[in-house]
Amino acid sequence: MKYLFLLIFSVLFCRVSFGQYKELKPVSLEMNYFYGSILEHNLDISHLITGHPDGYIISYNRKTYGWNEWESRYNFPDWGFSFIYQDLKNEYLGKNYGIYAHYNFYFLQRMLRFGVSQGVAYATNPYDIETNFQNNAFGSSLLSSTHLRFEIIKENIVGGLGAQVGMGVVHYSNANLKAPNNSTNTLYFSAGLSYQFDEENFPARISHGSWPSKFYAERIHGNAVFRTGINEADVNGLGQYPFYVFSFYADKRINYKSSFQLGVDFIFSDFLIYLIRYREIAFPGDGIKPGLDYRRVGVFIGHEFRFNRTSFVSQLGRYVYWPYEFEKRIYNRLGFKRYFFNDHFFAIVSLRAHWAKAEAVEFGVGVRL
Repeated sequence: MKYLFLLIFSVLFCRVSFGQYKELKPVSLEMNYFYGSILEHNLDISHLITGHPDGYIISYNRKTYGWNEWESRYNFPDWGFSFIYQDLKNEYLGKNYGIYAHYNFYFLQRMLRFGVSQGVAYATNPYDIETNFQNNAFGSSLLSSTHLRFEIIKENIVGGLGAQVGMGVVHYSNANLKAPNNSTNTLYFSAGLSYQFDEENFPARISHGSWPSKFYAERIHGNAVFRTGINEADVNGLGQYPFYVFSFYADKRINYKSSFQLGVDFIFSDFLIYLIRYREIAFPGDGIKPGLDYRRVGVFIGHEFRFNRTSFVSQLGRYVYWPYEFEKRIYNRLGFKRYFFNDHFFAIVSLRAHWAKAEAVEFGVGVRL
């Protein structure tokens, strides 16, 4: 009887113990002040560079400690959300307010940090043909924004209080959602403070062990993606039109972090129909043939940098069918992908551009066979 009692007690104790062992979610808050300059990447915005922009960055960070394998493989990064307020110090540009999702990666014994953020921003004073035609940088109030930063950081100097100094770039563009779209890039220097909540109870970091990254290699998979959105040519007032992109590619995952891609894009951008017609009439000396095909076909190579079920995608392509010579023949694509249902389906948001000249923000869904 006593052995039966001990068995029951042991089972109940184990259930309680494992029930208490759950993922912790440590968080920290940061606030930084920044001061910088708008880079003159395009002579068309030179009249908008009249001062030194400044602002504030407030960040919420989820601190990782290896509960999931990807966290330890990437040296325990942070992920979270940021808010940026920026005064562009120009009466035509006004002020911008942005909300971002971000990752922070640590190096050199966590003394050096690289952060990447992507989000949307609201411009208080966009282009208006009557009241603000001088602002040829932002054609709409809603902008796509990217934030990159490098910082020297020291956490928990006194209790949970830490500090950081660094530099970064904030990019604003509406990706040709609406003309004009010359964009801005602000190079800045920053300083700020951080606070780690419940610092004394921060969990010990967990290593993923010695399981080799190459063991995650997979066979070649086929992929099909449909992307869409709206955009406009650089001619003000020509109108916004939908586009459709059908992509087919093969990918080969070589290890835990990396996959390589090879594929083809079929691009149908309706704004080109109206741009071609406009140029036929307005610039007959350009020699544009009536009925010129607006469709394009490109081939590309790519790389996928994976973080568990999320990945960063970069692709470089070349048009092999390009009857209307819009922008350059070489194009590139950057985006974020999220996998679902055992990696068989995914959603993707990407920016397609010709070097630094954005053409479209693409929203897509796909299947991995």
